[in-house]
Amino acid sequence: MAPSKKSKKNVESMNSRLKLVMKSGKAILGYKSGLKGLRTGKSKMVLIASNCPPLRKSEVEYLAMLAKVQVHHYSGDNTALGTACGKMFNCSVVSIIDAGDSDILAKQD
Repeated sequence: MAPSKKSKKNVESMNSRLKLVMKSGKAILGYKSGLKGLRTGKSKMVLIASNCPPLRKSEVEYLAMLAKVQVHHYSGDNTALGTACGKMFNCSVVSIIDAGDSDILAKQD
């Protein structure tokens, strides 16, 4: 069964917001540096890929909860998340420091 229009639109919307963040704002790609950004309090939002290992995912969620940072579970896998960031490699965690011109930090529906 094909994905519904609404879910496809949400993915495209998130991809375009993420692209704008990478162009005009600041973001950290990667698990280790993402955790460092959470610990230091620089991160404002964290995106986690759907195929991120459960232990890693729970650790990122826990640190985000302590830092009072939004967590968004990206619907695509780590390859799709890396591509959405405009990189040619996989990335399971993206930490947004400065949104720039994007409205990605606005409350998600």
